Amino acid sequence: MTSGKKPDKYYAILEGALKVFAEHGFHKSQVSRIAKEAGVADGTIYLYFKKKEDILTSLFQEKLGELVEKLNNGLNDQMTAREALNKVCEIHFSVLEGNIHLAYLTQIELRQSDLELRKEIGLALKRYIILIENILEKGKKDGSFRPDFEVKLVRLLIFGGMDEVVTSWLISGQKYSLTAQVGPTIDFFMKGIES
Repeated sequence: MTSGKKPDKYYAILEGALKVFAEHGFHKSQVSRIAKEAGVADGTIYLYFKKKEDILTSLFQEKLGELVEKLNNGLNDQMTAREALNKVCEIHFSVLEGNIHLAYLTQIELRQSDLELRKEIGLALKRYIILIENILEKGKKDGSFRPDFEVKLVRLLIFGGMDEVVTSWLISGQKYSLTAQVGPTIDFFMKGIES
């Protein structure tokens, strides 16, 4: 792919793949099914992606990029560290509650991918993890968070905790509001890190 704006077909393929991967699982998804869902010829997919794994990694890069952009747009310098973490959790939960295919892909399918694929996707997550780390550092510097916790560990615990809340919501059959879990989730985290 050349740099610059990607063609509409590229995004149609990613959206088609998102639906197909979520409904059939990555390993059982055929490129022909993705093409049909995207409304393109089978060969068109290979103009943008060498193999099915490339579609998955591109999908995560795009969707995580969109999520990080929403987070950056939702946060501002006037927010306290607690307000910023609350906003991160609120956006995370609302995006996944609003896109069940993305929720299934991130929570279920990713865990079944091979190690190399998970490593590539982990690189896409880095910006998100750093964003959480920066909020924690801000809270430590301004004294609203305890000065004695390890930021790199706590950022993983926070991300992992949100991840588990989403997974439990999916496994339950979405019988309750995911976004209603924001307050209790943040309250739990704050008990461990607030001054």
